Amino acid sequence: MTSNGRPSFLIVGAGPAGTAAATNAAALGARVTLVERDVVGGAAHLWDCIPSKTMTATAIRIDSMRNAARLGLVAAPGHVDSQQLGERIKHISGDIHRRWVSLLSSQGVEIITGTARLTSSNEAVVDTSGGTRKIAFDRCLLSTGSSPRIPDWAEVDGQRVLTTRHAYDLAKVPERLVVVGSGVTGVEFVHIFESLGSEVSLVVSRQQILPHRDPEVAAVLEEDFIERGVRLVIGARAVGLERNDDSVVVLCDDGRRVVGSHVLLAIGSVPLTAELGLAEAGVVETKQGYVQVDEFSRTTIPTIYGAGDCTGQMLLSSVAAMQGRKIARHALGLAVTPIDYGKVAQAVFTEPEIASVGLEEADAAAVGRKVRTTKVPFAANARAVLQGNTRGFVKLTSDPATGVVLGGTVVGHRASELIGILALAVQARVTVNTLVETLLVHPSLSESISDAAE
Repeated sequence: MTSNGRPSFLIVGAGPAGTAAATNAAALGARVTLVERDVVGGAAHLWDCIPSKTMTATAIRIDSMRNAARLGLVAAPGHVDSQQLGERIKHISGDIHRRWVSLLSSQGVEIITGTARLTSSNEAVVDTSGGTRKIAFDRCLLSTGSSPRIPDWAEVDGQRVLTTRHAYDLAKVPERLVVVGSGVTGVEFVHIFESLGSEVSLVVSRQQILPHRDPEVAAVLEEDFIERGVRLVIGARAVGLERNDDSVVVLCDDGRRVVGSHVLLAIGSVPLTAELGLAEAGVVETKQGYVQVDEFSRTTIPTIYGAGDCTGQMLLSSVAAMQGRKIARHALGLAVTPIDYGKVAQAVFTEPEIASVGLEEADAAAVGRKVRTTKVPFAANARAVLQGNTRGFVKLTSDPATGVVLGGTVVGHRASELIGILALAVQARVTVNTLVETLLVHPSLSESISDAAE
């Protein structure tokens, strides 16, 4: 405890977890020091969520213009101004950064630009442009995030061989883009760049895109990609690159060669923990290099917590922010309940969007649990029909004995917004009868949720 009676809380990393922890800890009376080596807001605002969704917003507008004729409109295809789009991304990210700095400063949070490393379970040193500082703490949160994984067979140059962090500041849209990696990030960039005008190929190492998702869900997006003209290279693992003057060739393990003007690597991430001084403080890492934490986000050292991507627990900004809020309370002696990671809503921002929460049919079968699953296609929804967005469905999973909603999946236009209803239903243990008896707006996409419940 510090001399003035206020607990000192050191936070390393100012992404969603760090900023949420800082504001909550400050509100609870702690003396908070926040260390960030880049800018407040972290990778989520600099290179991940906000920039990619800004590009997605532009892509969806272009999609709408392409399909305008279905609604009786005549619209010219949009021309993408890469420079203007890049400036918009920078403006939005910068505005979010400034708002966070203003909020944190108003709460008395000390913000230090620098790199921190632990020297013990109660002390750290911070290297700044002005020198090195020692900081003693009562509690510490490590929330340093992650960076794109680069395989040993690829040499990233930021010009033709790209990671996702190079995708927001390109002078022009790639003519022919090869995306390596068919997880969430990969398919989102396929949608973005195809809509912006690239000829896109997707290298898929498994037998379907989104390999950890329901095959029925993946099939809807695959159908959309094929209609867009995306080349799906299924069952091919990338093992090498050839760089030429005006092209890049992705070499696959089965001998296939995929040629493009640019290659975008979207094959996961690695935690930023190597220089944190974990060993000096006695903090244990997992085999993959993540900070090991328990259900309350505590590390193996009671004074030190971990949150966000550097812990490897559901790499989502929403999860990181919730971890940060709960850590602040727990670290200051207040009671909290652990996060139920089985009830986290998540989304894939393509068009159609994919969103899910809770228990899915395949998951239930894997553990031998009986569930009832019902599905309603958006083709049967009046709002979807009149908007011309009928691709996709709502799938609802419930307990056959009690009717309690256990989970759900939405594939379709604005699925990321619709899943909020099901997330609340899962969290509150709402029954299907309650959903049926809830009077929703007509016509609306949300009616498909009550239809699935009925």
